[in-house]
Amino acid sequence: MTMEDRKNAFENKYAHDAEVRFRAEARRNKLLGLWAAEKLGKTGEEAEAYAKDVIKADFQEAGDDDVFRKIRTDFDAAGIDTSDHRIRRTMEELMIEAIRQIEGS
Repeated sequence: MTMEDRKNAFENKYAHDAEVRFRAEARRNKLLGLWAAEKLGKTGEEAEAYAKDVIKADFQEAGDDDVFRKIRTDFDAAGIDTSDHRIRRTMEELMIEAIRQIEGS
Protein backbone atom coordinates (compact mmCIF):
# COMPACT_ATOMS: atom_id res chain seq x y z
CA MET A 1 0.00 0.00 0.00
CA THR A 2 1.44 3.34 -1.02
CA MET A 3 1.34 6.50 1.06
CA GLU A 4 -1.29 7.86 -1.33
CA ASP A 5 -3.43 4.73 -0.77
CA ARG A 6 -3.09 5.12 2.99
CA LYS A 7 -3.99 8.80 2.78
CA ASN A 8 -7.06 8.02 0.67
CA ALA A 9 -8.11 5.21 3.01
CA PHE A 10 -7.80 7.54 6.02
CA GLU A 11 -9.79 10.29 4.28
CA ASN A 12 -12.49 7.81 3.29
CA LYS A 13 -12.76 6.49 6.85
CA TYR A 14 -12.93 10.03 8.23
CA ALA A 15 -15.68 10.96 5.76
CA HIS A 16 -17.59 7.76 6.58
CA ASP A 17 -17.28 8.34 10.35
CA ALA A 18 -18.46 11.95 9.96
CA GLU A 19 -21.47 10.80 7.93
CA VAL A 20 -22.35 8.14 10.50
CA ARG A 21 -22.03 10.73 13.30
CA PHE A 22 -24.29 13.16 11.42
CA ARG A 23 -26.89 10.46 10.76
CA ALA A 24 -26.71 9.29 14.39
CA GLU A 25 -27.20 12.83 15.70
CA ALA A 26 -30.20 13.38 13.42
CA ARG A 27 -31.68 10.01 14.49
CA ARG A 28 -31.00 10.81 18.17
CA ASN A 29 -32.66 14.21 17.79
CA LYS A 30 -35.75 12.60 16.25
CA LEU A 31 -35.93 10.04 19.08
CA LEU A 32 -35.39 12.84 21.61
CA GLY A 33 -38.09 14.93 19.96
CA LEU A 34 -40.54 12.04 20.16
CA TRP A 35 -39.61 11.47 23.83
CA ALA A 36 -40.12 15.17 24.63
CA ALA A 37 -43.32 15.31 22.57
CA GLU A 38 -44.79 12.50 24.67
CA LYS A 39 -43.96 14.41 27.86
CA LEU A 40 -45.56 17.50 26.31
CA GLY A 41 -48.74 15.55 25.54
CA LYS A 42 -48.24 15.54 21.77
CA THR A 43 -49.20 12.52 19.68
CA GLY A 44 -49.34 11.50 16.04
CA GLU A 45 -48.57 14.18 13.48
CA GLU A 46 -48.10 16.81 16.17
CA ALA A 47 -45.40 14.65 17.80
CA GLU A 48 -43.70 14.05 14.43
CA ALA A 49 -43.73 17.78 13.68
CA TYR A 50 -42.22 18.50 17.10
CA ALA A 51 -39.47 15.92 16.47
CA LYS A 52 -38.64 17.71 13.19
CA ASP A 53 -38.39 21.00 15.10
CA VAL A 54 -35.89 19.37 17.48
CA ILE A 55 -33.83 18.16 14.49
CA LYS A 56 -33.88 21.70 13.05
CA ALA A 57 -32.79 23.16 16.41
CA ASP A 58 -29.51 21.24 16.09
CA PHE A 59 -28.47 23.43 13.16
CA GLN A 60 -28.33 26.61 15.27
CA GLU A 61 -24.82 25.99 16.62
CA ALA A 62 -22.19 23.29 16.95
CA GLY A 63 -22.69 20.75 19.73
CA ASP A 64 -25.77 19.63 21.62
CA ASP A 65 -26.52 22.78 23.63
CA ASP A 66 -28.98 24.12 21.05
CA VAL A 67 -31.02 20.90 21.20
CA PHE A 68 -30.88 20.81 25.00
CA ARG A 69 -31.98 24.47 25.17
CA LYS A 70 -35.00 23.80 22.93
CA ILE A 71 -36.19 20.91 25.10
CA ARG A 72 -35.49 22.80 28.35
CA THR A 73 -37.31 25.92 27.12
CA ASP A 74 -40.31 23.94 25.87
CA PHE A 75 -40.52 21.90 29.08
CA ASP A 76 -40.31 25.06 31.20
CA ALA A 77 -43.02 26.78 29.12
CA ALA A 78 -45.30 23.75 29.53
CA GLY A 79 -44.56 23.31 33.25
CA ILE A 80 -42.92 19.90 32.71
CA ASP A 81 -40.83 19.09 35.79
CA THR A 82 -37.80 17.31 34.34
CA SER A 83 -34.25 18.03 35.49
CA ASP A 84 -31.44 19.19 33.23
CA HIS A 85 -29.64 15.98 34.18
CA ARG A 86 -32.58 13.82 33.01
CA ILE A 87 -32.73 15.62 29.66
CA ARG A 88 -28.97 15.29 29.10
CA ARG A 89 -29.00 11.67 30.26
CA THR A 90 -31.84 10.91 27.82
CA MET A 91 -29.83 12.59 25.06
CA GLU A 92 -26.88 10.29 25.84
CA GLU A 93 -29.05 7.16 26.01
CA LEU A 94 -30.79 7.99 22.75
CA MET A 95 -27.45 8.64 21.01
CA ILE A 96 -26.41 5.09 21.94
CA GLU A 97 -29.73 3.81 20.60
CA ALA A 98 -29.40 5.86 17.40
CA ILE A 99 -25.91 4.49 16.72
CA ARG A 100 -27.16 0.97 17.37
CA GLN A 101 -30.03 1.48 14.91
CA ILE A 102 -27.74 2.89 12.22
CA GLU A 103 -25.13 0.17 12.60
CA GLY A 104 -27.89 -2.45 12.54
CA SER A 105 -29.37 -1.20 9.27
